Amino acid sequence: MFHRFTTIVILSIILGACQWIAPKPEDDKALAQVHNKTLYLSELEGMFPEGTTGADSSLIINAFVSRWVREALLLNEAERNIPTDLNIDKLVRDYRASLIKHNYEQVLVQQLLDSVVTQQELQAFFDAHREQFKLEAPILRCYLIKTPLDAPNLQQLNKWWTSNNSRDFAEMVQYCNTYSTVHLLEDSTWYDFDKIALQLPRETLTADQIDGNKTMQLRDGKFHYLFRLFEYRSKNETPPLTYVEDQARKLILYRRKLKLLEDTKEELFEREMRSNNIQIYTQ
Repeated sequence: MFHRFTTIVILSIILGACQWIAPKPEDDKALAQVHNKTLYLSELEGMFPEGTTGADSSLIINAFVSRWVREALLLNEAERNIPTDLNIDKLVRDYRASLIKHNYEQVLVQQLLDSVVTQQELQAFFDAHREQFKLEAPILRCYLIKTPLDAPNLQQLNKWWTSNNSRDFAEMVQYCNTYSTVHLLEDSTWYDFDKIALQLPRETLTADQIDGNKTMQLRDGKFHYLFRLFEYRSKNETPPLTYVEDQARKLILYRRKLKLLEDTKEELFEREMRSNNIQIYTQ
């Protein structure tokens, strides 16, 4: 709660300072006032798109004034309730320093971070951190087709399904694109087990009997289902790299970012020490 309060105070002071420090032209129109704070029309400059009608301008002004008054009231109440032990100046300095440092770090990352991660790097990282990628839920590779019972030529679909001919497979894919509610026909893709189970009739596919259901053809009152299992990994097993590749890539880049920033700090330290721009008095 205290952190939230101080954040409101700091942001209000910084944003408020931008609004109320600059002197206003004598002909500037005041739109609202809350205690000693005044909102002028000039502060809405740039908020009116080209071609805005008078009626639309009035709506924009009224909406902005309504929000501004409420923010100003919150700021005023926050100022009235500042704890006696709260050092606002220090908080503002710290917050300003944090913003400046964060912005510079973002610039460094954009300019210097190597964002290319090779397949060899991914594999090496994955092999070295397998425990970090243990599955929290089972996954599987499979085919799944879910087709309404009123779709045409379901018998032909079954023939394509049991065929090993590539042309028949292409025909089946084309059919599914037209008639099937769900069709998953990429045998290299891994899916969450629970999401696949939800597409089938209840209790048809459960983790304790998955090995006994390599291939299934079944129906309920609405759909015709075709399912074929290729591979299954249970909870707490190590997944294939392809399943966690994006996660691994993000971790690699995050570690590179941390190293880049730490190396930059050390380089700055060494440079400024050599230039006698640092004095440490605690040693």
